[in-house]
Amino acid sequence: TKLILLDSLLQETDKAMVPGFLFDSIEKANLLLTSVSILLLQPYQTMTAETFERLNGFIQGDLYIGALFSIHDQPIGFRSQDGADSVQCGNIREQYGIQRTEVAMQTIREINSNPNLLPNIKLGISVRDSCWYAPVALKQSLKFIPGLDPASKRTTIGVIGPGSSGLTIQVQNLLQLFNIPQIGYSATSKDLSDKSRYGYFFRVVPSDYYQAKVIVDLILMKGWNYVSAVNTDGNYGASGMKAFLMMSERAGICTAAELTVPQHADISSDPVFNETIQELYQHPRARVVVCFCEGRTVRGLLTALQQNNLTGYFHIIGSDGWADRTDVIQGIEEAALGGTSIKIHTPMVPNFEEKYFSLKPSNTNRNPWLKEFWSWRFNCSFQGAEDNPTNCTGLENLKEGYKQDTKLAFIVKAIYTLAHGLHMMQEEICGNVSLGYCHRMRPFNGKQYREYLKRVKFKYQDEIVQFDGNGDPPGRYDIMNFQKSGNKTDYVLIGSWNNGTLVLSRDEEYHPRSGTFSKEFHSICSMPCEVGEFKHLQEGKECCWTCVKCREEEYLYNETTCRPCVRGLWPTANKTGCEKIPVESLGMDKPESILVMIISTIGLVVTGTTTGVFIWYNDTPVVKSSSRELSYTILFGCTLAFLTTFPLVQQPNLLSCTLSRILPGTSIAFIYAALATKTNRIARILAVKKMLTARPRLMTSGAQLMLASCLIIVEAAAVMLSIVIIPPIPILYYPSLTRVKLVCHNNWKGMIVPFGFDFVLLFICTFYAVKTRNVPENFNEAKFIGFSCYTTCVIWLSYIPIWFGSDIQVIATCVCLSLSAYVTLALQFLPKLYIIIFQPEKNNRSLFTTSKDVRCHIGKGAFSVLSQSNLSKQSLSIPEQEFIRASIKQRPNGVIYPEESLIKSRTSSNRSLGVDPIILTRTSPLSRDTAVNSPLYRDTADNSQILRPRFNRESSYASTRTRDSQSDCKETNCQTEEINLYCFNCDSQVKVYPDLDPHTCEPYSDQVRVSKPNGECRQANHSIVEENNFTGNNDIKKIVICINTPDIWC
Repeated sequence: TKLILLDSLLQETDKAMVPGFLFDSIEKANLLLTSVSILLLQPYQTMTAETFERLNGFIQGDLYIGALFSIHDQPIGFRSQDGADSVQCGNIREQYGIQRTEVAMQTIREINSNPNLLPNIKLGISVRDSCWYAPVALKQSLKFIPGLDPASKRTTIGVIGPGSSGLTIQVQNLLQLFNIPQIGYSATSKDLSDKSRYGYFFRVVPSDYYQAKVIVDLILMKGWNYVSAVNTDGNYGASGMKAFLMMSERAGICTAAELTVPQHADISSDPVFNETIQELYQHPRARVVVCFCEGRTVRGLLTALQQNNLTGYFHIIGSDGWADRTDVIQGIEEAALGGTSIKIHTPMVPNFEEKYFSLKPSNTNRNPWLKEFWSWRFNCSFQGAEDNPTNCTGLENLKEGYKQDTKLAFIVKAIYTLAHGLHMMQEEICGNVSLGYCHRMRPFNGKQYREYLKRVKFKYQDEIVQFDGNGDPPGRYDIMNFQKSGNKTDYVLIGSWNNGTLVLSRDEEYHPRSGTFSKEFHSICSMPCEVGEFKHLQEGKECCWTCVKCREEEYLYNETTCRPCVRGLWPTANKTGCEKIPVESLGMDKPESILVMIISTIGLVVTGTTTGVFIWYNDTPVVKSSSRELSYTILFGCTLAFLTTFPLVQQPNLLSCTLSRILPGTSIAFIYAALATKTNRIARILAVKKMLTARPRLMTSGAQLMLASCLIIVEAAAVMLSIVIIPPIPILYYPSLTRVKLVCHNNWKGMIVPFGFDFVLLFICTFYAVKTRNVPENFNEAKFIGFSCYTTCVIWLSYIPIWFGSDIQVIATCVCLSLSAYVTLALQFLPKLYIIIFQPEKNNRSLFTTSKDVRCHIGKGAFSVLSQSNLSKQSLSIPEQEFIRASIKQRPNGVIYPEESLIKSRTSSNRSLGVDPIILTRTSPLSRDTAVNSPLYRDTADNSQILRPRFNRESSYASTRTRDSQSDCKETNCQTEEINLYCFNCDSQVKVYPDLDPHTCEPYSDQVRVSKPNGECRQANHSIVEENNFTGNNDIKKIVICINTPDIWC
């Protein structure tokens, strides 16, 4: 009870609260209580329980080595309440027990007989049975601790064993409390490499860390990546499995199931083995089973495979717990066929078999278990036991069924390690080795002895025995495969692993039945993906995936990822990388380029011909009337438009790209800057809303050319700005994933800046063309400009979606520029060329004066103005025409003569014309009353009679006054009606001054005042034409006169 309370107290103690100088003591006490409690805190034995002192093998010496061997198998049917001294161990074991005991005693005799090793010191040995059972092993370990056994005065310098890692750890926890070094010959647990916990432990077998590495390398060599794992419960299986899982995950090996089997499960009665096999079968694709198991666990699994009729389905890879032990597969060889095991490389112990075969049961002085073994081995008894009447003669042959234990060489190494360490200690402390176990070594200091063991290095057969910082030796393993040859089955060496290098010397064989489950044995979760496919991993399992094809533009970046190639590259045929896509570029040798160059060349020929004709006929009326300077500007723009095609279709370079950005917008600007200037001039001439009394500004040819130049300069500035924003350099353009084109750098910003102003010019031209659409019929240049603008708008509106929605922008630009130039040539110059070349008789000045039909709104009524040249075209009789001609030459009575201050007509030779050219005719029917009160009426209702001008101021005025006496003059008398007016010799200036000053009755510069009968000046609202300047241009004169008085002034 006191021990339990003390142990609980120490377990609950926070180490951080314990002073440093007490920590070691508490830690040791804790370890001691943990170990001793297993031995002492057993339930009290009943009075009938059997107790006995266990045997031990013994060789007398000055200093002793303790040895723990599993002479007997672990207890069968043991109970937890059975004490260490009352437990009945299992059957005696030849390899694990008798052979190991004999090789240990043989090694002690060799050392004692060697004069160069431990001179004058005789080593002794005490061999005790651990029964592969922790309570027994711990109780036997207490016999090695000086002072705990009053009857023993032996000095134990070190202990070798026990065989399993679990027992070794518990024994180490006890021995290190008393500074007794321990050498492991079979314990391979990775945990024992932790020197902070097991500071007095050394071993001559490699750690399970290397064993796990061997298994991982073997799996990878076979191409497997999906396995199941089983381990025996306990430190050996758990630490080995931990190391394997860590390395396998790092290597890309997935574990389908991780199962643990109890260490002492009974093979015949415990269902855990069948349950384990059934659980493994739940993962049918994981056909490889890694087993970090002790031998009896492997045997239980093989038995369960037979019982479940799954022999050959799984391929078991066992650790060194299986190795090449015959007891594991005895009786179930058929189930074990094809199994692979890892065995620590160990040489055969020389001369051991000779001495072993010479053993006799009568020689029991050193080995007290020899008779028991003899009886078990040969199934006989000494002194005629009732259960076995066959007597042992002692002459039985041990060679029958003999197989040397694989751990014997490690036992020899362990004993020699202790001897060499003691020899080094003797040399350094005693100095004179002839003194033997000198007084300076007394009492024996285990802590000091441990330091010498760390430096031990000696050669055993062909190997060097030494330790690393963790007390472990290098790793070296043999790969064993259980095969059948004829009627015999045996373990066959198929390869080796030495310090990280795996070599298979022969093929591994699988169970004969494995072919019934699949044609080829493999243990993978998913089959490898085909070319161009990546692994879509299942959640939580890196080895299980579904294969998914990479997209067309992607390559296989790694097994689980596809990545798109960068622009300009395309995946190779095997999808392992990307390669360059051939670069496309427009060149003059391409069919589409040749086509547009032919179109442009024809345009250049036409433009050059037109320019030549215009230069040749430069002084003719046709050329002069078309504004020669602006016409040449338009022709230059057409030439640039056609020339633009050639740099556009060239393979992009810095020069061609620069020209491609400058020429398109500039050429259009040359054309439509000139056209905009012309249409603006015409519109200003024909303006009706605002009347000008002075001569309009900027109407000369030089002024018009200056306006056009200013517009072109604006376009040039816009082009330069676009070049600054978007440099014209060759770049790679990617119209699709599979294509790469070498083009000039440009985008919507580079297009909208220069072409935006061109569209403004085009809009202005179109606006003025619509505004001036109702011009006289013989004055049709404005109409042609309008048609040109309309057609160009259609062309460029269709170009916009092509430029933004296709990859033929260059060709489309060439075509649009050429079409625009062709339209301009056809509508602006073709009619003039036709007259110049085919109708030269029309190339005279008289045909390029103002048109005959001019809209004129005067008072109420509609009238027509006729000229001598068009009288014959009117619906008038011959007498009427003669009267009109006479009226023009002679001033008839009754006509109100216009004053010189009101109308001034002047020819180009300063010839005064007066008002002779003006004749008014009625163009719409009027009632008799209206006609009488109108300024001009027919004498009779007969339409065949001529119109006679009649003006009666009083009657007309009275009639008018009566009508607007109750209303405003503007509302009653300002109704405008249409007349046609013709002006002879209109190459002169015609000025109309329709207003007089109310005080002086002198004319204003922009309006007219009419005298009333009472002498007052009455203001009238008039819309008077602006000054019309005829200087040889085919311009029109649009006159609108609104007079609010019955008197007409013209």
